[in-house]
Amino acid sequence: MKISFPRHILYLTIFSIVMIIFTVWFATAKLIPMGKEYRKNRLTLKEEKRDLARYQDYHDKTLELFNQTKTKNRHIIAAFENDFDPNRFQNSYGKYFIDLSLSKVHDANQSDWYEVYEVQTTSKIKSPTNFYDFLSALNKSDWIIGVTFPIDFSREGELIHSSFKMQVYKKAKENNTTKKSATEK
Repeated sequence: MKISFPRHILYLTIFSIVMIIFTVWFATAKLIPMGKEYRKNRLTLKEEKRDLARYQDYHDKTLELFNQTKTKNRHIIAAFENDFDPNRFQNSYGKYFIDLSLSKVHDANQSDWYEVYEVQTTSKIKSPTNFYDFLSALNKSDWIIGVTFPIDFSREGELIHSSFKMQVYKKAKENNTTKKSATEK
């Protein structure tokens, strides 16, 4: 007995068997390993998104704090940019004293961030209130100035002589490395 199949059924059966073998091979060799890798990558992506959201939140909070601080301290930032003029200082703050003299102190340990000046004053007062008014006005000046202790007061009759040192903070001079790093950004 001879079994006869029509040719198109034979081709369809062979094609179906090849397709089933290809599908099983493709699923086991490609899809299942890629699915495991996909799940790993999906978990990694979730963690990275969570980290990104945390860092973005931190960045936003820090930027907001920076902008608030910058707005609040704009006078100080502008004062830091201003160059110190000893003549202007004497003209502005000479009204608090009979005599006001400035002399720059040259120190080997001096920083690029500030200059040190010796200030000699003479005032005709019975108490050092003019000096405190001077310090109050100095806080509102166009420069960042730190008065260092000790402050020496000596009395000669109706006059009070005072002597102290002050540090005038300034923007550091740019050198080649700071210019280079600023241009690279």
